[in-house]
Amino acid sequence: MENLHRVRIVVEDEGKALPFKDLHPHVAQMRVKEGSKIRNLVRYALTYMESEGTVQIIFGAYGQAVTKAITCAEILKRQVGGLHQITKIQYQTLQEVWEQRGPVIKSPASCLTVYKNCPSIYILLSKYPLDPQEDGYQPPQNLPTGETGKRTFESHGSTDSKRQKTKASNEGYQEEEAEEVEEPLDCSTVSWT
Repeated sequence: MENLHRVRIVVEDEGKALPFKDLHPHVAQMRVKEGSKIRNLVRYALTYMESEGTVQIIFGAYGQAVTKAITCAEILKRQVGGLHQITKIQYQTLQEVWEQRGPVIKSPASCLTVYKNCPSIYILLSKYPLDPQEDGYQPPQNLPTGETGKRTFESHGSTDSKRQKTKASNEGYQEEEAEEVEEPLDCSTVSWT
């Protein structure tokens, strides 16, 4: 195999129907790949699910992208809340075509075709209830109040004094000063030997 290089990968099950029944006509299908950025996928899916008239979205992936699809679905379930889920796991057949590298050597085959079975996953998230008798069904998570919705991030490591909110008795929230944070080391004044 050291004299060969991969030319292309063909997914043989590409045109195959999705493994779900009774899909909404305007369902969005997110194809998660190895190089996909989770933040981009979640941002698009969140915008899509919060728009008017959308009720379902499908995350699909195969091979090493399966974990990214699961992560995206879990983040979206936390952000939107109340989503029903059906997960289908199956195998997908890939066809890899390899050709000779460098000078052509007379051999019985100048190219090699390899068939692989890779695990694949399809995750359907729906705002409306799905059939609980279906294999892979998960009901919506019961999160404590205030855990759903967009999270806000506070700045970490600022050079100003940090503020903490503490609940004072019968006064709501009160800000109090925290300890001063040391200034970060200035690398321009450090001499390297």
